[in-house]
Order: sequence, then C-alpha cells, then structure tokens
Amino acid sequence: MRKMVLSRLSCFSANPTRNDGVDPPVDRPCACSLPHRRAWFLPSRSRPGRLPPGVHLNIRYRFDIFLIGVSAAALNDVLLICSKFLAFPTRAITKDPLAVKVNKLTSIKTQLPYSYYSLPYCRPINIVDSAENLGEVLRGDRIENSVYVFEMREPKMCKIACKFTPTDKDAKEFKEKIEDEYRVNMILDNLPLVVPMKRLDQNSGTVYQLGYHVGVKDHLSGGKNGTYYIYNHLSFIVKYHKDVELDVFRIVGFEVKPFSVNHAYEGQWNDVKTRLSTCDPHAKRSVVNSDSPQVVAVNEDIIFTYDVEFQESDVKWASRWDTYLLMNDDQIHWFSIINSLLIVLFLSVMVAMIMLRTLYRDISKYNQFETQEEAQEETGWKLVHGDVFRPPNNSDLLCVYVGTGVQFFGMLLVTMIFAVLGFLSPSNRGGLMTAMLLLWVFMGLFAGYSSARLYKMFKGTEWKKITLQTAFTFPGIVSIIFFILNALIWGEKSSGAVPFTTMFALAFLWFGISAPLVFVGSYVGFRKPAIEDPVKTNKIPRQIPEQAWYMNPVFSILIGGILPFGAVFIELFFILTSIWLNQFYYIFGFLFLVFIILIVTCAEITIVLCYFQLCSEDYLWWWRSYLTSGSSALYLFLYATFYFFTKLEITKLISGILYFGYMLIASYAFFVLTGTIGFYACFWFTRLIYSSVKID
Repeated sequence: MRKMVLSRLSCFSANPTRNDGVDPPVDRPCACSLPHRRAWFLPSRSRPGRLPPGVHLNIRYRFDIFLIGVSAAALNDVLLICSKFLAFPTRAITKDPLAVKVNKLTSIKTQLPYSYYSLPYCRPINIVDSAENLGEVLRGDRIENSVYVFEMREPKMCKIACKFTPTDKDAKEFKEKIEDEYRVNMILDNLPLVVPMKRLDQNSGTVYQLGYHVGVKDHLSGGKNGTYYIYNHLSFIVKYHKDVELDVFRIVGFEVKPFSVNHAYEGQWNDVKTRLSTCDPHAKRSVVNSDSPQVVAVNEDIIFTYDVEFQESDVKWASRWDTYLLMNDDQIHWFSIINSLLIVLFLSVMVAMIMLRTLYRDISKYNQFETQEEAQEETGWKLVHGDVFRPPNNSDLLCVYVGTGVQFFGMLLVTMIFAVLGFLSPSNRGGLMTAMLLLWVFMGLFAGYSSARLYKMFKGTEWKKITLQTAFTFPGIVSIIFFILNALIWGEKSSGAVPFTTMFALAFLWFGISAPLVFVGSYVGFRKPAIEDPVKTNKIPRQIPEQAWYMNPVFSILIGGILPFGAVFIELFFILTSIWLNQFYYIFGFLFLVFIILIVTCAEITIVLCYFQLCSEDYLWWWRSYLTSGSSALYLFLYATFYFFTKLEITKLISGILYFGYMLIASYAFFVLTGTIGFYACFWFTRLIYSSVKID
C-alpha cells in the first residue's frame, strides 16, 4: 500500500526543506519512505507503547485497521490530486539541486509498461518510490529517483553515471527492449522528458516525442539477427525562465539527445573519477555524434555518461506545457472536428424541423376526431395508445442498464466540466483516471435512484433485488474482464499489473462506497410516488401487424447507430492515438462539444425511429429505443478493430488480447451510455405525444 498521508506529513516535519520550495537531494531519502518504517497506528516492537505480550488484536480491531489503511490510501489520492490542482512553481536559485525522476519504460509495439529498473541501469544507493495516486498506478506509472542529479545553472560535461558489465541475461533483456522499441521516460519538476525532432517539412516547427529509445537495431550488420546498440550517453537540456522580480529561476523545459558511444579510457578504472578519451570535460570535448556506437554484448563494458546544458527561455512557467500539448497536426485536427460538428448540427436541425412539422400535423388531425366511428378508422401511432406503456420483457434488466447509464452520464459530464476548466490537464498525471473513478463511485447515488424510479413505474415491488443488480451487474462484468487482463499482465511481469493493495482499494470503493450509495439512491427513488402513464394500458395486448422490411428490429437498430458514431469517430481517432501511441490529448473543449452533439444525435435518431415504429403499430419500443442508439457501440468496436490493423504495430499475441479486451470494456461502456440517452429521449417523446391528444 502506498505511503500514508500522515506519515508523509511527519516526514516533512522531520526533514524540513528550504522556504524556496526546492526538494532535498535524492541521496538523502526521507526516513519515513523507507520500506521498514511502520505506520503510526500499528504495534511495533521498538515502540514503548506496544501491546503487552499475549495480547492479540481481535478481528474487529484488525478490520478497523484495514478500513483506516484503505481510507487513508483513498484520502492520499484525493490530497495528491488537490495538491496538483493548487501546485505552485518551484523556485530555484543557482546551484540548487534538481533531482531527475525515472518513470516506466513504454512501447507502442507491446503496450506493456515496465519499471525503469527492470533493466540494469545505473541505480542510486537507495531507490525511493514517489507517492502515486490511483490513476498513476492503474496507468502503470512507477516513478522513482535516479542517479541523475543536476545543479541549477551549473552545466556538466561527460559526467560518468556508472560502468556496467552485462551478463548473458542482462544483454538479452536489453536486446528484447530494443527490439520492441521501448522508450525511457523521465521527469524533472513534473515535466516529462522529450526528444526534439525536426520535421521533413521545412515550414513546420519542431515536434517532441516522449522519452528516448533504449537503443537501436542495425539490420544491415551483425548477421541474421542484426546488431543492437544502446543509448548510453544522454545530453540533457534544461530550459529555465528567470523571474526578475524574485531573482529566482523556474524550469520550463526538459529535453534530451541520446547517443550511443563506445567510451574508452586509459589506465585503471577509478569509478566516476576516470578520465574518458571519447569525451573529456577538461578539454571541453563533448559527444556530438555516434561514430563508434556501443554494442550490447555479453561481458562488454557499458559506460553510462551524461551532459547537462542550461538554456534561458522566454517561455513563462504558466505556459511551459504548451510545447507538449501543441505537437500534433493542429490544422487537420481543427478542420476535421469543425467539419464533423457542422455536418451533425445540420442533420440535427433537419431532423428537428421534420419532427416538429410532422407531429404538429398528426396531433392536429387526431384532435379533430369527434365521433367514435371516426376514431375507429384512425391509423398510426395513436392506435396503440392502449399498449404503448405496457412493461417490456426483462424490465428488471432494462432498469439496471438505465440506472448504470445515468451513472456513466453523470461521471462523464462532471469529468468533462472539470477538464474544460483545466483541473485535469496532463500536468496532473493520473488525475483524469482518478477523477473518473471517484466520480463513478459517487454517481452510484443517481444510478440507484433512476433504476428504482423506472422499476416502480413498471409496478415492481422487490426494490432490493433491483438495487443489487444495479450495483453489481455492470461493475461485475467489467471486473471479470479486468481481472483476466490483469492476470495476463502479471504473467508478463509488467509494471502495468495492478498491485493487490490497489485491488483492495478498488474493492473498497466499490463495496464500501458505491454499492451503499446505490442503495441510498434506490431507497429514495422507491419512496417517491410512481410515475403515472398518460394513458391507460389495456389488459389484453394488441396484435402487432406484419412489418415492412425496413422496420425489421435488427435493421432499424443497426441503422440507428450510424449517426451517433459518425458524430464521434473523428475525435475517437485522436483519443485512440493518445492512448495507444503514447501521445498527449488536451482538446477537452472540442471533446465537450462532441459529447453534446452525441447526446443530441442519440436523442433525435432514436425519436425518429421510434416515431416510425409507432406509426407502424409496433408498440415494443422500450428495448428498441435503448438498442437503437446503443448500437453505435458496435461501430466503435469495429472501428477499433480497423484501427488495430491499420495504425498499430502490435505483434505479440498478449498485446493484441489486451487491446481488444480494453476496447471491449470501452465499447460496453459506450453502449450503456448511448443506450440510456436514447431511451430517455424516447421515453420523454412518447409521454409527450400521448399526453397531447384526446383519448376516449
């Protein structure tokens, strides 16, 4: 379990920092972060207040301790997010220590992250894990200290980190990571390390790639398998902005240029004091190319070195993330989004105009019937008024999925509002996923309320049963898929595997908070008066006439999902690219507009098809309204399959299983969301039209 909040606070008091906010050097780790340190509320043999011999903790006391630990972990996540919301710039003066942290190794070919120290890189004396929120753990982040410690505005040249002699196992691991194109990720002052790349187009600016490759493979030499070279010299560039008023410096950029250099030296090896002939700080000779690269081979020494250059920048601290967030093809992105929005808005206006004109004409015609003979001759949607509100088959399951959809809708709406306001920017690492999980938990209140209200309208009486199904159906299915995928990741020894302590925290959020809130919402909803139908339901169901081929349920459902998917598929491309190709996504303003367009599109296409269905005297609209807009999830999964084979370079079977497993969960969630939107739109529409006509 991650370090407790209280232990971190006591750590701060035991090891105070300077008032300028600069962290202490890495080689002096806080004692509270050491593995052997116990939490303050646990008995210890070294504490004078320990329990007497023979006295054991009873079950209830141990359970209370467990709840305190899990609650503290959850509180730690919230405090970490809030602290990043209220983060202030780090102020440094000349020669202040700047500690570089290392993060996971990532690859777009395997999608399996690994800890930095899973490879035999140079290690500090004590490896200290940084506190991570729930989202960071689920993302596979493993943030740790490193041997790279700079001094503000103090350049370094050809600084030796360590010398390493790989064994057969070490060489094999390096070659595997180079073959799979793994990248090394580092962090300085919460800024990720990037590699500047010049585009072929001279008119375009510089683009930045997150992290640097472990190495490179030369396919033209070394026989059948090629030769593997490791990047063992890092040329860091730290950009800073000077605050003239306070006379301090703030970091605004962190770049690197990796090189593969077969270092040489004369005489005996004397650790970091050895003088290299390939780069010499005394002679002001640095590495500018890789004419003699470092080969990865058994028992062949690898010397890791680095340079540090400081560059003053005009970029202010508040704008330092703009470089990272504006590295995509903005013109193409803007044109695609605006074009999609205009098309969807145009179609929505057309549908709205057709619906208003058609309904106005139909209601006026039906209200002109004065005799019973005329009423018997009527055809269309009014003819099924005695059956249109008849409870559907599997009404319990419909209530469950409608409640779950409301939970999803509330979570996404609040998340996007926070994202648009800037609280969930990429600088708040893991904040987006943590916020979504916490909002999902607390939105269980609305899930229980919605399902109970609909269930009571269907004359249901077992509200506890429907509450349990609402609380556990969707999360249970997702958890089964998630556990299977997590077991596969565990088998690969990847840092992306969720630890057991995090599993307990997720279980506590589910069983300890979300499920009780579903019960509270269901209790409140079931106590309210039942929703009354605008017309009475006949005791004997009306026979549904034979339908035209285009009104076949399967055909109309599949047709109904095309337009909602068309509203999001362009934005979906950028979202998939950011997730699976390790890029930033920060166009939440456009995403929020697309979300609004998706809501309008799902509602209108469902209303149109529901109207045609009722005009054909088919009153079984409950499930079809849900499935009509929900079928867009099928197109989402098909597009994800197309994206897999055309855009990704995944070659391993396990990586393909992970991709389709996660996209299956995403498609399932999209089905629940869009289905609920379509259902409520059709529910409002049917109640509106049948309450607007005269029914004898």
